[in-house]
Amino acid sequence: MEDTSPPNGTPVKIGFVSLGCPKNLVDSEVMMGQLVARGHELTASPEEADVLVVNTCSFIDPAKQESVDTILEMAAYKKTGRAQRLVVAGCLVERFRNDIRNNLPEVDAVLGTNELDSIVALCEGLGINDENAPKANPLEPYLYHDATPRVLATPRHFAYIKINEGCDHPCSFCVIPQYRGSFRSRRFESVLVEARRMFDQGVHEINLIGQDTTAYGDDLGMKDGLASLLERLGQIGMSAAQPVWVRFLYCYPNRITQRLLDVIAEYPSLVKYIDMPLQHASAGVLKRMKRGSSGDIFLKLLERIRRTIPGVTIRTSMIVGFPGETDQDFEELCRFTEAAQLDRLGVFSFSDEETAASYALDAKVDPRTIYNRKRRLMAVQRKISRKLNRRWVGQEIPVLIEGPSAESELLWEARSAGQAPGIDGVCYISDPGDSPLAAGQIRIMRITKSHDYDLVGDLVDAVAEPLTVHANPFHILPGGLVASHAGAGLPHR
Repeated sequence: MEDTSPPNGTPVKIGFVSLGCPKNLVDSEVMMGQLVARGHELTASPEEADVLVVNTCSFIDPAKQESVDTILEMAAYKKTGRAQRLVVAGCLVERFRNDIRNNLPEVDAVLGTNELDSIVALCEGLGINDENAPKANPLEPYLYHDATPRVLATPRHFAYIKINEGCDHPCSFCVIPQYRGSFRSRRFESVLVEARRMFDQGVHEINLIGQDTTAYGDDLGMKDGLASLLERLGQIGMSAAQPVWVRFLYCYPNRITQRLLDVIAEYPSLVKYIDMPLQHASAGVLKRMKRGSSGDIFLKLLERIRRTIPGVTIRTSMIVGFPGETDQDFEELCRFTEAAQLDRLGVFSFSDEETAASYALDAKVDPRTIYNRKRRLMAVQRKISRKLNRRWVGQEIPVLIEGPSAESELLWEARSAGQAPGIDGVCYISDPGDSPLAAGQIRIMRITKSHDYDLVGDLVDAVAEPLTVHANPFHILPGGLVASHAGAGLPHR
């Protein structure tokens, strides 16, 4: 039997900070899982950690700055706390490995996105180039599977499952393929095994993620791979011991098939939610982005989605200030937004990344114009969101209880199926009723008030399902998965 005890039998206390998107969070969970499986301890208090790990993001300039600031913040604990070692992991390493080594002497080791299996060695004091440290194979880009140890950093009632990694799309504004590699899918049964295990352990909501979930299975020779996967998950959801939700995020508009829409419409456990980054509506801007299509084509797609899935919630994101975006292009984007009446819309200012193809484009838009365009488009969407939210007043809808609200000790928070964790609004519970509240319950709420992005209401039902209670903070699941309560590591930002 393989020895999984820490060196010299002494566990190391390790603290994590995970920055960026849920895909990055899953990487952090995998690294924490390997450390716990080795016998080490996790701590949420950086001053108590022997080793600190910062899993970084570098998608756009603000994310890079946050990563550097967090590295320096954690480095201070080497002077004021117990920390003896600072490990920097993730996307910033892939882009600026040598710069980190040369300019941040506080950092003791770096770890790229394809080197997650080296985290134990680095936290135990070895370097990747040391003789006894495991070596990452650059010809085999990393992708975890159902038997990989993992510590969930989300609240126990919801979790993310990464179904693919990397991207083959040529979007000129995006640098993700440079440090995540080419597209690759997890095996079909591996995803199903992990999902079943999560449901069995009391997870009520699974969010499938990947840089492009709609391409799932292409590299495995599957046709409509995502639709097939969702169909199986929908069937599993029907036989689950408690009510469950399955959501998928990050789909591309040109990959949405009719079968995919039909499957979502058919199974109750598949939430009626489409997250589809359109990025713009002007055909000229989309062409320069190397995305293609146009606002008119998008409107027809939206009509087909709504026709197939009544009551569907549709979320998108737009980029303003892309090189060459004229006043006319921006006006077209505003008109499209008015016509589309999208439930959720995120607006991003263009970030001129040096290694992106768009960096070489001419006709750059000045920062002041970008700022003004972002504010105006957000104002357009705010009015739409306010109007759409009013339609919920008086209706009764299922909600997933999240827990006490940070806004007030008198309020609890919940989410409807149309509110994805961390990116959409929430539902505030003003009257919990007579039944006891617990995070993870799926309850019925009557909406009494609406705001621009949030809803307020009262619970009108009793507890509908048994609660799963775990006394210990870490629970080793079959197959190597390690589940934890939120806060096992340092915060996700």
